[in-house]
Amino acid sequence: MTVQAQAVTEIGGQKIVTLKRTAVSTTKPEFTSITVLPGRGMEVLQITANYPGKGEIDVLASPDLATAAQMLDQQDDANGDLGYRMGSAFLVPYPNRIRGKLSPDGKTLTAEWEGHTLTLPANNVGKEAGAERHAMHGLILKDKTDDVSVDNFPGGEEVSGVIHAGDFGGHWLSKTDLVVTIRLTAEAVDATVVARNVGTEAEPIAIGWHPYFNLPSGDRTQARLRIPGSMVAEVNNYDSVFPTGKLLPVKGTHWDLQAPGGVALDKTFFDDNWSHLQWEHGAVTVQIVDPAAHYAVGIEGLSPQIKTIQAYAPPTQKFVAIEHQYNFGDPFGKEWGTMDTGMVTLKPGENTRWHVRIKVFAM
Repeated sequence: MTVQAQAVTEIGGQKIVTLKRTAVSTTKPEFTSITVLPGRGMEVLQITANYPGKGEIDVLASPDLATAAQMLDQQDDANGDLGYRMGSAFLVPYPNRIRGKLSPDGKTLTAEWEGHTLTLPANNVGKEAGAERHAMHGLILKDKTDDVSVDNFPGGEEVSGVIHAGDFGGHWLSKTDLVVTIRLTAEAVDATVVARNVGTEAEPIAIGWHPYFNLPSGDRTQARLRIPGSMVAEVNNYDSVFPTGKLLPVKGTHWDLQAPGGVALDKTFFDDNWSHLQWEHGAVTVQIVDPAAHYAVGIEGLSPQIKTIQAYAPPTQKFVAIEHQYNFGDPFGKEWGTMDTGMVTLKPGENTRWHVRIKVFAM
């Protein structure tokens, strides 16, 4: 029997969790469901919202459940890299890229942190000839989740679980527990990750996630993006996307997306990292507006440790990926000199909390 011909109840060897609520408003959009994959590091596969007069809209750009199950369970690699190419995967202990000395077999690389050597999977490489292999998007993409529980409350539901990441498969220092909570209400989707050092030595930690936001109209050129960041990290090229260590002012460039209401994407390619973020009302908020669909989404970063926002928006696709993350790309790289690259140091017993909230609007 094929995956498509049977009900999909598990992905990654654990039961799928779907949070649901019934929309009640006849005048404004409301969130109605979230599909979560505990067997894949609590990845959020899909979020839906009801728009009066339009019905259910997919907030994330993701394949249907059966296709996702086939891809993730049958076609993925050992590191779980397909996970960050759909929905919204959590990225721990490092979002983005890390460079280092490549092993002779090309499978791992080593990076240095405060006199310690980290050996990481060299799981990504650009398409150009001679491109350098590097580590990307963390080490929990295929992790299982323990103590998964769903709680109901007036107006919504939430799911939480614990990922006992340990030393992340031998790739990291100390030992880490991650408590992931995803909450659904009419007005918002809240995602939090609390990382606690349960080991015996200090460790660096950064947290982010990788949501692909759907453009319901399908017309990418008129969609608008606002990122409240005044600096962008220079990169070597858009194939490897390695930072050079220079931060460039966005003013007067196509990276200046600070205007109220955002800037039309048109045919501009983005795979960039913004910093020097503007916080308003306790949040750093990215806006994606799809005027043709009378639709907008706001992504609020609520943790003060969030230092950068990565946006990935290729002109050939009908999505915008927005990553609120602690760190700059290649955070252990010498190109940054003595600059704080956003990695949080956790001593034994300490924790850090990452929190992002999503809201949807009718325009």
